[in-house]
Amino acid sequence: MIHRELEKTLLENLKSFPSITLIGPRQSGKTTLVKKLFPDFAYFNLENPDERMIAVEDPRSLFAKNQNLIIDEAQRVPDLFSYIQTYLDGGKNKVIITGSNQHDLNAKISQSLAGRTAIFKLLPLSLNELNKAGVNHYTDQQIYKGFYPAIYDRGQNATITYRSYFETYLQKDVRQILNIGDLALFEKFVRLCAGRVGSLLNFSSLSNDVGVSVNTLQSWFSVLEASFICFRLQPFHANINKRLVKSSKLYFYDVGLAAYLLGIEEVSQIGRDPLKGVLFENMIVAEFLKKRYNAGLDHNGYFFRDNNGLEVDYLAVNRNEIAAFEIKSAATYQPGFKKSIEQISKIEGLNITSKNILYDGKTMTGPNGFEILNYQEYFEGE
Repeated sequence: MIHRELEKTLLENLKSFPSITLIGPRQSGKTTLVKKLFPDFAYFNLENPDERMIAVEDPRSLFAKNQNLIIDEAQRVPDLFSYIQTYLDGGKNKVIITGSNQHDLNAKISQSLAGRTAIFKLLPLSLNELNKAGVNHYTDQQIYKGFYPAIYDRGQNATITYRSYFETYLQKDVRQILNIGDLALFEKFVRLCAGRVGSLLNFSSLSNDVGVSVNTLQSWFSVLEASFICFRLQPFHANINKRLVKSSKLYFYDVGLAAYLLGIEEVSQIGRDPLKGVLFENMIVAEFLKKRYNAGLDHNGYFFRDNNGLEVDYLAVNRNEIAAFEIKSAATYQPGFKKSIEQISKIEGLNITSKNILYDGKTMTGPNGFEILNYQEYFEGE
């Protein structure tokens, strides 16, 4: 079992909160983690039809023994949250809640458990977690295999894992959330999203390609976000003398799933694929998310792009201090890599305090305050 960086944060926060809520994609390791950390808690899985029926028809029976509880996939029984609230308010017992639909969970928590539960996100494995477990891959392997735990804990084939994952997602989650008559159209939409990784999210263009209205696609994309398939990286905005784009960029939470959706079936295809650069970028941006979430922090990342095409891949913003990152899949450093960061560093009102190139080559000292960093050493060195 691979050690998860979030473990310490969960244990510390359960000392001061009556409840912990852990959300994240299906199969990201939520159940394994909470069972490991809280082996003495009574466990109820609401994906199990028998246990879900009990939760629906006789919810008080779950709380009758006055014990600490783990309630897995709690969003499957929304009415249960009122009982959880009463249970937490009436004693000293703890309740761990997990779920894979952040929209449904957040809505019920806001309604019933605000102030009573601390919310954390568990994404698939990070580079640092794999490194500490002794798993070291070269870049093409990492992009192909992605980061879902079953691929490493059980040695599952990546293509078969993602095919099964996606088919289950379509038949289970999507049918539960959306009334879609033709799942083939939804599947086409998701695969087209994979082809637009790292690009500005343009629903009008997608609408033309899928043959479905913009409003419908926006609804579909909200489902991809709620179920941790895709996320948006927001554009950076500040009071500077520049016209900045307002559209967000599209990324997948797991690069292995994106690669599968693009039709990549073996690792040898990665190096020849014209989208390798943006898949690498997707992997790195997702690592920034994991780094923050595993520390129990909110995401603080943006990208910079103005209307003249000046773009920097990633800005980590901490109050008025900005760390700028250019992301390159190349293994050889080129002086041109730092051009965009040099340009935005001259913009009045932008306090660029750290200038970095993340790439697939060797870490070395860069010119003019730049850090030239091997991406694996950057994320694994903590």
